[in-house]
Amino acid sequence: MAEESRTKIVPAGKLGYSFRRHLRERFIETFLFMSAVLSVAIMLAIIMMLVKESFIFFQHVSIWDFLTDTQWTPLFDDAHYGILPLVSGTVVSSFIALLVALPLGTIIAIYLSEFAPFTVREVAKPFLELLGGVPTVVYGYFALLFVTPLLQAVYPELPGFNLLSAGLVMGIMIIPYVSSMTEDAMRAVPMNLREGSYAMGATRFQTAIRVVMPAAFSGIAAAYILGISRAVGETMVVAIAAGMQPNLTWNPMEPAATITAYIVQVSLGDLPHGSIGYQTIFAAGLTLLLITLVFNIIGHVLRKRYREIY
Repeated sequence: MAEESRTKIVPAGKLGYSFRRHLRERFIETFLFMSAVLSVAIMLAIIMMLVKESFIFFQHVSIWDFLTDTQWTPLFDDAHYGILPLVSGTVVSSFIALLVALPLGTIIAIYLSEFAPFTVREVAKPFLELLGGVPTVVYGYFALLFVTPLLQAVYPELPGFNLLSAGLVMGIMIIPYVSSMTEDAMRAVPMNLREGSYAMGATRFQTAIRVVMPAAFSGIAAAYILGISRAVGETMVVAIAAGMQPNLTWNPMEPAATITAYIVQVSLGDLPHGSIGYQTIFAAGLTLLLITLVFNIIGHVLRKRYREIY
């Protein structure tokens, strides 16, 4: 019995310093560090490229004209370089998309997180996320060939290319991003908060709206910011369905162009490299980068300020 109760002693060599194990750990740490550095380096390279090429553009066009001129005709003989028509198209289409994606995505997230049975949630969420895997060019032709004719049945004067159908389909495309991240944020809220709410007599709906959503606000804000950035940066849907006509308008019933659509249009053209028309795509890209950067900074501030630690 005494021999059976003895504790097995591990040789000291197996617990001591091992050069091979140390080398392997250092290799893993270096690999992970270089991966992180690579992602930062790629982002810095993109910014430097945009700033460098935009600097050449702004040597020929003043920043004031770029920001205030109401016409964008850089490829015409009478060239104008006002970014406002592209910004207006981007804002209108993104606003329509967010009107669709944020409410529907939040409602879906509330149902999946608080009301759906386990089997329904496990089946519905993967199918919902499949929408995010559909190529955006498919969404573009869906907007042009299906959604636009439906809208024309209600509004016969609606032109074939318009911001409304593009924005609606963009909203459908963004729903999986908003709903998935929002549902994950709500599921991360501890169960004891829900149980405390139920103990006070609150219903499941009241608990979801007044307890779970405020507790998950930082994650929900991050989902909304991701949805906004996704809408602002969308390319193929607006390029196909919105018309790619630089038109300063706030009316979604009219055709217009967005920043990304213009970049696609010029990149596929025959402009000589280094020309002022060619440089406009970098100035437009820098503008788009600054817009998305502002939204990401807002999202970071909201997450830092309202983040709950349990």
